[in-house]
Amino acid sequence: MTISRFKSPALPVSSALRASLAALSVMWLAGCTDRLATGSTVSDDYRQRHPIVLREKPVTINIVAGPALDQGSRSRIAQLGMDARAEGAGSVDILIPVGAPNEARARAVVPAIKAALGEANPSMAVHVGSYRASDPRAVAPLHVSYRTVQAAVPHRCGQWPADLGAASPEDDLENRPYWNYGCAYQNMIATQLDDPRDLESPRAITPADAQIRMRSIDRVRKGSDPGATWSTTLGSGISSVGGAK
Repeated sequence: MTISRFKSPALPVSSALRASLAALSVMWLAGCTDRLATGSTVSDDYRQRHPIVLREKPVTINIVAGPALDQGSRSRIAQLGMDARAEGAGSVDILIPVGAPNEARARAVVPAIKAALGEANPSMAVHVGSYRASDPRAVAPLHVSYRTVQAAVPHRCGQWPADLGAASPEDDLENRPYWNYGCAYQNMIATQLDDPRDLESPRAITPADAQIRMRSIDRVRKGSDPGATWSTTLGSGISSVGGAK
């Protein structure tokens, strides 16, 4: 038995319909691409949206000196030198105001500033430079500075790239956090850090207290409690202010 095969006649499609379908396909794909790209670049984790990064920042004090360096300015310079040594700065910069009416007096106290820095940190390198005074009639200070590491959020907080509520129904239905969430928290943590380098690696362990260790071992040998003894008497006052006893 022979089975004959035949093709059904193709329905004619106008060129205008084909162009419309092609345009709709492109628009649909563009919308999907935009949503996919947005979802891949914006994270729901506030630590990734607002990371704490380390960057350099200058620490500067301004010195307005007369013919000689006064004791208050000398103390401030010495403190800056000790801070620079503690924070691992290799050098301190002194900038003289060029064009100011006190330029000659500022140059005269540079050796005293170097001496104060040398007392705080003998191995500190000191570089002397200058800057142009903004007003040639006003007294300008010397800038004494060093560069250190600062922890901060890489952008300002309070930015709202998208509205809340009905403007973003997709985020609301998925209960996703808004973009600015966690920025102030991260900025506060970065500001309160004592040493930003602790974010990269922990500090070295300090040696144990030998006296407390030997005292605790001696108490254990005698069979007594090695812990500290604290008074737990009820009703005992901690201050006489307000009539407390």
